[in-house]
Amino acid sequence: MTVIIDTGCANLASVRFAFERLGAPAHISADADTILSAERVILPGVGSAQAAMVQLEQRGLLPVLPRIEQPLLGICLGMQLLGERSDEGNTTLPGLLPFTTERLKVGDQPLPHMGWNTLEPVDHPLFAGIRKGDYVYFVHSYGVACSDLTLARCDYGQPFSASVGRGNIMGVQFHPERSGAVGARILKNFLEIPA
Repeated sequence: MTVIIDTGCANLASVRFAFERLGAPAHISADADTILSAERVILPGVGSAQAAMVQLEQRGLLPVLPRIEQPLLGICLGMQLLGERSDEGNTTLPGLLPFTTERLKVGDQPLPHMGWNTLEPVDHPLFAGIRKGDYVYFVHSYGVACSDLTLARCDYGQPFSASVGRGNIMGVQFHPERSGAVGARILKNFLEIPA
């Protein structure tokens, strides 16, 4: 079973519905045993890093995250929460992956970066069947620099990681649950990554 961590964020139901559309029911839970016994885990998030960390702490989930050994996918803010630190409120994060989230430097373009933009994926099972130039839906003002953790990149005033990952831990800065057929394929790929 796929478990969506109950982070108290607004996109929990839309993420669950996205998996149901794929015929793969997902359960929302903040219970440590349920999360750790799941076949795969989703870490969703919208809003600010500070608020999300408060929610995770109040739910007793911060010690649980480093214990997840099955495939883990962070979505939007959930991807940023995989890192070590966010410049948004100078927030210390769980540190599952070695990166810092920084405010995007976009020149005269508006923030947040909101709407459809293109991906440039690397060869990774999460992006099987996804082509350079495929569109996904973003809503964010902070991002992760491109590095050896980058699984897909995007450009909005600057290049940034549209996806990061290492081992069982993956994250997408965009919203696959709002990204049509491309997003559905990415979620289906995640379901097919061996646990």
